[in-house]
Amino acid sequence: MLLTRYGFREWMIITLAAASIAAAGVFFSWWWLVGVAAVVWLALASFFRDPLFRKPATDDPRDLVSPADGLVSAVVEVGEHPSTVGPATIVRIYLSVLDVHVNRSPCEATVLNTIHTPGKYLDVRIEESAKVNESLVMRLLSPGGINLGVKQISGKIARRIVCPVEAGQRLRRGERYGMIKFGSTTELVVPTSELEKVCVAKGERVTGGVTVLVRMKRI
Repeated sequence: MLLTRYGFREWMIITLAAASIAAAGVFFSWWWLVGVAAVVWLALASFFRDPLFRKPATDDPRDLVSPADGLVSAVVEVGEHPSTVGPATIVRIYLSVLDVHVNRSPCEATVLNTIHTPGKYLDVRIEESAKVNESLVMRLLSPGGINLGVKQISGKIARRIVCPVEAGQRLRRGERYGMIKFGSTTELVVPTSELEKVCVAKGERVTGGVTVLVRMKRI
């Protein structure tokens, strides 16, 4: 288990603060304070954890893996979406503060561009938040020329979307590409016309880079 590089500043601040508090506890022989500092450090640093050795559940490149850890909160179809051409199917994932928040690419793809949309900061457990909250869409192009995307949505607490990718960048299936800091939502968006089947349902827990969300007709 590592701490993600996307949270370097935060976990360094956490470490320095915890070390200072622990040093004060040692100086005054307040061992309870040392214990408190250690527990708080573990709780806060765990948010930036980055599990190693994750492998997609199948080897079929048509199987798009989850871009995040969390709970499937909705599977919906829309008439159009900035990520696709024509109608799209969206698999929405709710991430609590206890989930791993590193985002991963659902498949091998090339980054076309990113679209940042300012917005509100509603609690992500409210369905409306997926439509009105601040968000960032990463538009992708599959090796076979299919347009799809991943949407990062901020929340009431999560107000910093991290997505340091550039147009033309190639991403591997399951590769880390960013995170949303604290509770949030991530969506996988695929063209309905190219979709063979959805492999998950509302209420299921998924693992980023591992769980297959959808199977495409081709990729």
